[in-house]
Amino acid sequence: MNNSFIRLHPADDVVIARAQLMSGSTVDGVAVRGLVPPGHKVATRAIAVGEPVRRYNQIIGFASQAIGPGEHVHTHNLNMGAEKGNFERDYAIGQDVKAEPVRKQATFMGYKRTDGRVATRNYIGVLSSVNCSATAARAIADHFSKRNNPAALTNFPNVDGVVALTHGTGCGMDTEGLGIQLLERTLAGYATHANFWGVVVVGLGCEANQLNTWLAHSSLREGDTLKVFNIQDTGGTRLTVEKGIALIEEMLPRANAIKREPCSAEHITVGLQCGGSDGYSGISANPALGAAVDLLVQHGGTAILSETPEIYGAEHLLTRRAVKPEVAHKLIERIRWWENYTAINGGEMNNNPSPGNKAGGLTTILEKSLGAVAKGGTSNLQAVYEYAEPVSAKGFVYMDTPGYDPVSATGQVAGGANLICFTTGRGSAYGCAPSPSLKFSTNTALWKKQEEDMDLNCGEIVDGGVSIAEMGQRIFEMILAAASGEPTKSERHGYGQNEFVPWQVGAVM
Repeated sequence: MNNSFIRLHPADDVVIARAQLMSGSTVDGVAVRGLVPPGHKVATRAIAVGEPVRRYNQIIGFASQAIGPGEHVHTHNLNMGAEKGNFERDYAIGQDVKAEPVRKQATFMGYKRTDGRVATRNYIGVLSSVNCSATAARAIADHFSKRNNPAALTNFPNVDGVVALTHGTGCGMDTEGLGIQLLERTLAGYATHANFWGVVVVGLGCEANQLNTWLAHSSLREGDTLKVFNIQDTGGTRLTVEKGIALIEEMLPRANAIKREPCSAEHITVGLQCGGSDGYSGISANPALGAAVDLLVQHGGTAILSETPEIYGAEHLLTRRAVKPEVAHKLIERIRWWENYTAINGGEMNNNPSPGNKAGGLTTILEKSLGAVAKGGTSNLQAVYEYAEPVSAKGFVYMDTPGYDPVSATGQVAGGANLICFTTGRGSAYGCAPSPSLKFSTNTALWKKQEEDMDLNCGEIVDGGVSIAEMGQRIFEMILAAASGEPTKSERHGYGQNEFVPWQVGAVM
């Protein structure tokens, strides 16, 4: 590693600026032409029009014009190529599968549930079946808010809070279509989530997402920890709020009776997210999180990689690690679904990166994806799940979700994630309930600017003082601490209730 640039692979056509590069300065033996911002790419050789450009020894795009040595490589001279990134990839299914690691036995302080699952938090939830009942659901939870009514939970120290998770859909949709299927799965995943001791679900009564139908489709039934009712049946908003409050007051003593105790790390399921990525994401925070994932897998835990539009172009790195051909083929199938889905909606897979990603040095989705998959470490890919499906496999798995972080994380939590790990290079204001979220900055400048929102500075890797393995160990230890009850930065800010965003697909009618 050089003081002014980073070379990631000997075969790469570009190096990455560690700081602002001035015209005339030298990187990797070539003179820089013009200003190059931190995290951005500099060509180290002449590249002809149409030639592929490599980073991580992988294709990140094609030269849209001739690029000379020392030139800034970005959106003005790099694109997806004539085939829009749909060039042939060697999926090499299963070629990188390795022997399962020797099992280790780390522990954390968790809440044991009667069904054998373990929680990292102990909440009571209020869910809405439809947007029409969102106000009533929030009013119920607000009664127990530490800000609005600090005395409400004083006698229940083992309850982390009462949270309302509302959304903008639930009606105006095909009652047999994919959209309502996804919503039903998502609500069922939250209603039965280990981090909720109990859940109250509030409907309106006339919506497409009928509560009785949802219960039947989800194989759920009411009991001590699950209560459902409608505003129209209850007699209006005031009576609905009063009923919800009364039901939660009945739940609180029983929820408070449970206490943390030592539990195996095998019960930790981490959802992996990156948002506001930059040119350093694939160099620092993402591979460090990947190293932590490998440690978690060694200890029997589970990590969920997602955001299918953001792994586009790097899926072949995952199929190589698939333990069975059917696992690889399911992932490829989801990639093809997304190609069609974006096309029929007038978009393309390169709609990502976002403007902020590009300002941070990322140019194409092919480049962004190579950094994104680094969050998944090097462990074998055990299974592929569709959005919000229950995750039953242990180890490293994949869930098909959009790249939009709140939607993606909502699917992961519905699938069983009891912790979220979130990397960012541009800054993030994300948090999650009921699963705590840890946020890792990719660069030190962001850490200094937004330290109150970041849990760890992985920019020390770029600065040259810490190895990826060392940072991965720090992250793993933070995962155990957060799972044991240590508040995350986003929890201290009160994030989590507004970030519940089920994936909406299909026509709104």
